[in-house]
Amino acid sequence: MKNSNSSLESLPTTFILVGIPGLEAEHIWISIPFCLMYIIIFLGNGTILHVIRTDPALHQPMYLFLAMLALAEVGVSATTLPTVLGIFLFGTTEINFDACLFQMFFIHSFSIMESAVLLAMSVDRFVAIHNPLRYAAILTLPRIFGTGMIMGLKSIILMAPLPMLLRHLPFCGHNVLAHSYCLHPNLIHLPCGDVSINNIYGLFIVTSTFGLDSLLIVISYGLILHTVLSITTGKGRRKALNTCGSHICAVLTYYVPMIGLSMVHRLGFHVSPLVHAMMANAYLFFPPVVNPIVYSIKTKEIHCGIVRMLSQKKARI
Repeated sequence: MKNSNSSLESLPTTFILVGIPGLEAEHIWISIPFCLMYIIIFLGNGTILHVIRTDPALHQPMYLFLAMLALAEVGVSATTLPTVLGIFLFGTTEINFDACLFQMFFIHSFSIMESAVLLAMSVDRFVAIHNPLRYAAILTLPRIFGTGMIMGLKSIILMAPLPMLLRHLPFCGHNVLAHSYCLHPNLIHLPCGDVSINNIYGLFIVTSTFGLDSLLIVISYGLILHTVLSITTGKGRRKALNTCGSHICAVLTYYVPMIGLSMVHRLGFHVSPLVHAMMANAYLFFPPVVNPIVYSIKTKEIHCGIVRMLSQKKARI
């Protein structure tokens, strides 16, 4: 009980966040691209969600999973917005301890959900290409919504222990973070006590979500490629592969920055703080900015839905 009280007493009341190290004097100008990115994220993903919701023809598995992806990306961005814009626009660098844990929980929960949705979308593409005649019978609406609920619950259940584990660690006055938001790989470097349980559980989360999801996505695309190669006509092969183009882009824009950030956190002890900040920003901002643009351009049904929506608004004016 004494140890528990002493570790609670050594908890910092606030954490200090940083913007772009070395460019503090330019933060007001740096806020402009960040504001533009947030506008693109909310406007782009919001438009996709609106088009899918209002067009009954898009109430199909592929587009419902896309809507889940857009929701997860909006969730991540909405969670980071207060601290990011607070730093760059108002110079607010402090965040309450509990607020930091709250932000960490939701950033990682939405990220885990995003990874799970990308896996679900790869399975969707495999079923559509491998067994198109039974596609609608296999991926029914109840199964899709059930899958969405399971993905959300899994994210919350897996992340719930991390804030509690961090609260029981002594920080010994260390409270300066490396980013404009709270991430677990960054927070876990601050305590001065034994963090082996936190590291083991964090590794379990990474391997059971991102690691397993990425492996199953690779297997799905191996099966998709095998199915495509069995199609006799070149036109049929191209048509089948074209349906996967947007999803492949989404997978790459999500996992490449994440792997880069993970390597910087775990191996890059001598990497400059600027590189740490840039990799973290790429991990959180690149996917939600790029994915709405890619799906709006490359997915014909989404593109037509957006054009139709804009035409109807123009006609009203």
